[in-house]
Formats: sequence, structure tokens, C-alpha cells
Amino acid sequence: METSEIIKKVRKIEIKTRGLSSNIFAGQYHSAFKGRGMAFSEVREYQFGDDVRDIDWNVTARFHRPYVKVFEEEREMTVMLLIDVSGSLDFGTKKQMKRDMVTEIAATIAFSAIQNNDKIGVVFFSDRIEKYIPPKKGRKHILYIIREMLDFQPESKRTDVKQAVEFLSSVQKRRTTAFILSDFYVRNEFLQSLQICNRKHDVVAIQVYDQRARELPDVGLMKVVDAETGHEQYVDTGSKTLRQAYHKYWKNRQAQLEDTFNKSNVDHVSVATDEDFVKALLILFKQRS
Repeated sequence: METSEIIKKVRKIEIKTRGLSSNIFAGQYHSAFKGRGMAFSEVREYQFGDDVRDIDWNVTARFHRPYVKVFEEEREMTVMLLIDVSGSLDFGTKKQMKRDMVTEIAATIAFSAIQNNDKIGVVFFSDRIEKYIPPKKGRKHILYIIREMLDFQPESKRTDVKQAVEFLSSVQKRRTTAFILSDFYVRNEFLQSLQICNRKHDVVAIQVYDQRARELPDVGLMKVVDAETGHEQYVDTGSKTLRQAYHKYWKNRQAQLEDTFNKSNVDHVSVATDEDFVKALLILFKQRS
């Protein structure tokens, strides 16, 4: 992609996603993703109804009347985006490619994060760790992330979520809020790794998929190519039995994915490329508020 074309795309994504994060998600994000805890702020005189456990006995002894410690929420967080860059993301039959929607969702979360003074970092993954961008603050950093999402060329086309969550656990020592953005077109089991990671961090999963992954159209003989392996085959979509089997496979796969997230206590949401991801994110944020 030409540099001038990338700059135009970055600017277009910034205008759209920055507006969304400012006008729609600002309050939702703040309440859905809390800081690391409560930090000591000051002391004040005891008032009726205060928790006696908050009394500062050293100050109380010095002034001969009760004082309590005042705490406030420690807001600053580190947010990590674990972004799937495998071959299956280069697919879309409706409004846009899965990769394009992932980029917009990631940018919206990133702008929401910096509005709350949070750091943001990125892990690009396929079946390996393709690139790691350490967490920083600021608009310039986010624009760099968006540019990388638009122009990054992975070495591998396959997917392995296990690699991504294990890398996050090893590279981030302090508690982090991590968003996994993927179609979760995976062949490897990642339940145990996700469980371990979510005990240490706060992991959220966002699945982006295309309607064709759920339903095959009745268009007769069609060539199907696996974007990750390159395997090609012809299928007769005119066969009702084949279409039903395909849909059943999708439902079983989704049920397994849902089971993995539930067993790991990971909040999650799915959104199709022809749907409004704003609604999906608002549902996710409200569930956590």
C-alpha cells in the first residue's frame, strides 16, 4: 500500500473511531474497565457513618480526635490489544473485510483508552508472535498502531490464540486489560492457557466473523479456498444436505468457543462484518458495568 494511501486511511479511521470513543464510549469504557484498585489520597476528620476500618490511628493519636483515610480509584490502566493477523481475516462478503472491522474496533478501544489516560500496547499474532508494540500513551502512538494494522504483512497465515495469551502472560507482569480481536478460526485448543492468563489479567474476547462462515448460499458449484492452509476444493452448494451440515458445523464450533470463554470467565461478544460493531461493544461494556 502506498504511503499517501495509508495516511488517508489512517486519517479516515481516526475521524470515525475517535468520534465514537468520545461521543458514545467515554462513560461506558470508564465504568466497564476499572483501574487497578483504590489508592490512598488524603485524611480527613471522621464523620458519622464512616467505616471505622478506615481510621488512621497515627493521625488520630496526634490530633486527639478521629481521622479517616480517604481513598480514590486508581484509574490508570495498561490495555493490550491482541490482534489476529492470520490469513482468514482477509475475507468478507458483505460490507467489509474482517480485518477492516478488527482495525476499526481496535482503534475505537485505543482512543477510548487514551481518553482515560491509559497506556495501550499491541500484540500481532498468527500461529506465532508477529510483532509486539509496548504500551504507551498518546494520539501519536495510536496513529502508529493504526498504520501498522493497515500495512502489516505477517509471516504466517495460520492462527494460534494459545501463543498470544501465553506471550501476554510472560511479557506483562502487572495486571492488564487485554482484548483479543480475532475470528477464532483456530485448530488448536487454548482453554488452559486462557484460564491461566485471565487469572492474572482481565481478558475480553471480541469475535469478528462473516455471514458466509455461518450459512452457505445456494449458488451451485463453488470453489472454496482455506485462507490459512491454501487448500482448495469444489463444493455443490445446491445440495441442501451440504448446506445444513455446514451450518451445523458452524453452530458446533461456536458452542465450543462459547464453552471455552465461559470456563475461562472471559467476557466476550461476536459481531458480523455486516453488523454495527458499536452495538456489540455497548452490550459488552454494559455487561461489565
